[in-house]
Amino acid sequence: MAEESKNRTQNLVEGSTKEALVRMTTPMIIGMLMLFTFSLVDTWFISFLGTESLTAISFTFPVTFTVMSLAIGLGIGASAVVASYLGSSQFDRAKEAATVINYISFAMALLTVMICWTLMDQIFLLIGASEHLMPLIREYMRIWFPGSILIVLIMTGNSVLRAYGDTKTPSILMAAAGFLNATLDPLLIFGVGPFPELGIQGAAWATVLSWSASFCYLSYLLLFKREIVSTSFPSLSVMSSSGRNMLRIGIPAAGANMMTPFAAGVMTAIAASYGDSTVAAFGVGARIEPIATLLVLAMSMSLPPLISQNYGANRLDRVKEAYLLSIKFILGWQLLIYGILAICAEFIASVFSNDPEVIAAIKLFIWIMPIGYGFQGVIILTNSSLNALHRPASALYLSIARFFIFYVPLAYLGSLFFGIIGFFAGAVAGNLLMALISWRTLNQTISEGLESKELTA
Repeated sequence: MAEESKNRTQNLVEGSTKEALVRMTTPMIIGMLMLFTFSLVDTWFISFLGTESLTAISFTFPVTFTVMSLAIGLGIGASAVVASYLGSSQFDRAKEAATVINYISFAMALLTVMICWTLMDQIFLLIGASEHLMPLIREYMRIWFPGSILIVLIMTGNSVLRAYGDTKTPSILMAAAGFLNATLDPLLIFGVGPFPELGIQGAAWATVLSWSASFCYLSYLLLFKREIVSTSFPSLSVMSSSGRNMLRIGIPAAGANMMTPFAAGVMTAIAASYGDSTVAAFGVGARIEPIATLLVLAMSMSLPPLISQNYGANRLDRVKEAYLLSIKFILGWQLLIYGILAICAEFIASVFSNDPEVIAAIKLFIWIMPIGYGFQGVIILTNSSLNALHRPASALYLSIARFFIFYVPLAYLGSLFFGIIGFFAGAVAGNLLMALISWRTLNQTISEGLESKELTA
């Protein structure tokens, strides 16, 4: 195992940065596509149950993404610490960190789910859900919440694999889970053949069953086949040292990621002031967004291991090169994606609803919001890079600033003066301003590191 790890590490800290980035990112595209089709496929099948069910599932997005953000944040912490150890050839420490993350992830996921379960009604009413939608929301979330512990463990386990330079296996796992979810959705929602008709609850069961299958195989892979996670319980000293290093990055990273669903919750509440049709449209848009920003999300998973290993090997020149390549590419790519979405807005809207008001709101979302996806990509990749450079506090500060100063406030102000058009346009303006600040912050961080390296030399 040590020799295999050494080879993977050497591949990331030597040779062409561009080739390493492409090699790490390409498998992630398919995996991330299938991961985010979970909610998109669920939304599409649930749309056949009517606007009320579609609105109910739209309200679940900020809450479900909060749990997902915890998983992503803990995974970032695991990836940064493990990859840094690998970059400096500390293979035993890498295995210790990979082991500890699983126990910590389980404990934190369980605590989060217990809190959300207890406060379920209060949470959804706070973000604008009406009483008549609560029975549908409860049906879905009572299945989804307990099952979400699995996705936290899956995300962190996949992050460990990526830290070792393996992005192919996590992608295959996510693709397989996504395919299984898409297969089970119509069977359990509509009661095809011997399967019971469960309605909106069937979508939750399809998701949880898919996660269960993925978790079983991933556990076998990490514990027995690859042996990069120990089967024995770590000692208290190891738990303390490795856990402290991981949480120092993972907790701020999780906090930074949770700013996204918090913002989505406030944005959903603002959208609710325009009626159920706007909430339904915003929910559809929120599920289109991960697909439209698929490459950004894939790179946010593949870029950190590359940066962390080069950071551990003291190759900040390659860190800067990888970051600049990523940002330049993503701005051009997202501009292309916006053009495609704008042209296909009518078709996309008609796929998700036959309600004229909902269709009009979806089209308006697509014509405005994706303009800012390139700027959003800069923010996401900058935060990922800062976490990989063991600067989680900086990433957290940027996320808080985006939430409290730019994205949500400008969207709210836009809605006051220009209605729903101003609501969407204000969000785009917030992303633009935050992208400029994020770009400056990361470049300053790298420059300071290079200067420090020169002074030390």
